[in-house]
Order: sequence, then structure tokens, then C-alpha cells
Amino acid sequence: MNMIARRKLLKLGVVALGTGVATKARALETSSASEKETIIAFETLNGDSTPDRVLEALMAGNKRFVTNKSEARNQEYLRLQEVVEGQKPLVSILGCADSRVPIEIIFDRGFGDLFVVRDAGNIATPEEIGSLEYGTAILGSKVLMVLGHEKCGAVKAALEGKPLPGQIGSIVAAIQPAIDRNDKNDSEKFYTKTIKRNIRLQVEKLNSSPLLHDLVEQGKLKIVGAYYNLTNGEVSLVD
Repeated sequence: MNMIARRKLLKLGVVALGTGVATKARALETSSASEKETIIAFETLNGDSTPDRVLEALMAGNKRFVTNKSEARNQEYLRLQEVVEGQKPLVSILGCADSRVPIEIIFDRGFGDLFVVRDAGNIATPEEIGSLEYGTAILGSKVLMVLGHEKCGAVKAALEGKPLPGQIGSIVAAIQPAIDRNDKNDSEKFYTKTIKRNIRLQVEKLNSSPLLHDLVEQGKLKIVGAYYNLTNGEVSLVD
């Protein structure tokens, strides 16, 4: 190979290398921008956003989860550092303690997004109500959701009515008023309907809180019930 050919080959190699570096740099820049957008997405709803808009954003996260398009929003280590000094969760949730219902995951949310209170049967005890009053009146949540789910063990125990050890009976007692013994539907439909009745019952208990009721009346808070389908991962609102 003569000297001229070698020089041309060297020049082509340098150009290719430079192009590759530039392409990689652009990819990293795009990735960083995407990550930044992911981190701040939910926070952009702060300020004048209405409870309806916040609920819409929350349900959009579940839609991403159900369609396998989760973005793991606000789950990065960087986000953890951003919220270490304080929290302003836009949503408070009373959910069941069932391990099959990881609330942040099914709504595609992360650190600082949701103020979650959980117990077996998603029941609104005085302690839970107090915690949710804190999440809304003090921390500023604009949506308060009672989230029940398919095949809830606490509701099943209430339907069976068998003696239970320890303090478990107190959970069942809180669910009993949701049972309509006059319902003649088949057992599986009756089970699901009772789960949804229990969701409505707990929503009623939350609405009976003067503090929460005042926030609703002022248009600062929306209290809703929702049902999580274990089979397909979908969350649907319960009227």
C-alpha cells in the first residue's frame, strides 16, 4: 500500500471514529433528557392542578402498567435524593396489605408520589383516617383513593364468618356491614360485589371525617373508590 492510500485510509478511520463518538454523545444526551422528563413528570401537576387532573394522571400510570409500558417513574436513586428533605404526594391511598398489590408499581409511580396507608381489607379505622387526614390536609394530596382488590382475603374471611384468632376478628367486624345477605347471586359474583361494597363503605367512612369533608367541599380533594383486578392488573373506579 502506497503512502497516499495509507493517508486516505487513516482519514476515513478518524472520520468514522468521530461520527461514532458524536452519535453516542447524542444518544446519551437524549437519554439524559428522557430521564429528566421521567423524573419531573408527576411533579408538574403541582400548583393549580385540580383533583380531577391528578386522578387522570394517576390512572394513566396504571394504563402504562397494564399495557407493559411502565417507565418506572421516580424510582431512580436521583429521585430519592430529591425528596429526602420533604414530601408533597399528590395522591393518598388507603389500600389492602395484600402482597400481590404493590401500589407504586401498579400506578407506575415512585418515591414521594403516593402517601400510602395499608391494612388487611383496606378498612378505615380511626388510625387510618388520621393518617389520611395528614396526607391530605397537611401534605396536600388532592386525591384520596380507597383501593380494594380481586380475591381479597379479609373480605373472604368476613363472608365465611368463622372464628379467628387474636385481633383478626376486628378486621372482619369492620367489613361485616358491607355484606348483603339478601343477595342471591352465585358465590363468586357475591364475593366480588362484597369487595366493591366494602370499598364504598370505607369511602363513606372517609367522607364522614369533618376534615376530609371540608376539603372536598372546598374543591381541594376528591375521594374515590377503586378496584384492582389481580388477573390483568387493571384498576377501575368504583361508583
